[in-house]
Amino acid sequence: MTDVQAYARKCFRGATTDRVGVELEFLVFDAEVPAKHVPIARTMAALPPLPGGSRVTFEPGGQLELSAPPGPLPQAVADLIADVDAVRLGLAGAGLTLGAGGLDRLRPPKRQLREPRYDAMAAYLGVPYGITMMCSTASIQVNVDLGADPAERWARAHVLGPVLVAAFANSPADGWMSGRQAVWFNLDPSRTASAAAGGDPAGDWARYLLDAGLMMVRDGDGIRAVPAGSAFRDFETVAGRPPEEDDVAYHATTLFPPVRPRGWLEIRYLDAQGAADWPVCAAVVSALLMDDRAAAVALDAAGPVRDSWVPAARLGLADPALREAAGTCFLAAAEALPRLGAEPWLVARVCAFAAKHIESGRSPAVDLMEEMYA
Repeated sequence: MTDVQAYARKCFRGATTDRVGVELEFLVFDAEVPAKHVPIARTMAALPPLPGGSRVTFEPGGQLELSAPPGPLPQAVADLIADVDAVRLGLAGAGLTLGAGGLDRLRPPKRQLREPRYDAMAAYLGVPYGITMMCSTASIQVNVDLGADPAERWARAHVLGPVLVAAFANSPADGWMSGRQAVWFNLDPSRTASAAAGGDPAGDWARYLLDAGLMMVRDGDGIRAVPAGSAFRDFETVAGRPPEEDDVAYHATTLFPPVRPRGWLEIRYLDAQGAADWPVCAAVVSALLMDDRAAAVALDAAGPVRDSWVPAARLGLADPALREAAGTCFLAAAEALPRLGAEPWLVARVCAFAAKHIESGRSPAVDLMEEMYA
């Protein structure tokens, strides 16, 4: 078998700088008839040129994704704000609007993309949770450089996870503040559970790669689905050939742990936010991962609730321990942001978010619930 350990080590070798890359997913709605599905072609036709240079892609259900080029936090946020504003204006002219949450509660899941990769994914993950994840969820992904100490950033990203899930829970459904996370909890845990095991990050990632269920294999120029029941370590038996490094890399793209290493760290556990709040999410995550002083304070506060993933998703900031930890983390982030070059308006927006949501114990999902039942 190809050296999975060597591939895993590559995933923890990358830039030692402090760049940030933000990927925003948005559900797209018809402004007049929100319960109607919006074809991808209609969204694409409404998109204008993007001044910030974001890459545009679509998820299987038609969710729009904007991926900004990595850069220093102020530049990354400014460029993406310009692109989101341009998209909003373009879509508005076509009678479309961007969603402000992480889960579509108005429309049943409907696949629009029929690529072999998505066919295999749908067959493997099944219903109802697989199709819901693929077609009805939206997230914000914050990517950060590995820095001088990748193991330290890896640890920070995991310890802070429950606090950040609670603070930005924004997909109310069936009694959960983050219904999107509830969907993930019901998927194949071999590819959605945490990869961190408290040891060497590269070793933990190699083990995770080998133990995770094998979803699909490359077969000539195509993709062949693999029924559930085989792990990647069974690749040669399933595929009839030894795996190559490209097979390991492709397998890694089918794994969705809360934090995924790819030569940088992908923070994947955050619900999509509205246009006003996603910069807060990007700023807080970046500050707590990249600023050592802020991280020390935040880790001390978040340590006692580091394993509270389910309470964070179910209760959000209504959980007293998570709310208290979030208050400390947001204060540390606000103090760190000027050290990262953030402009005063971004610091002010972080403080305003904290005053509205953290101090009151109201995750953003509460606002969505009030709008739904108004």
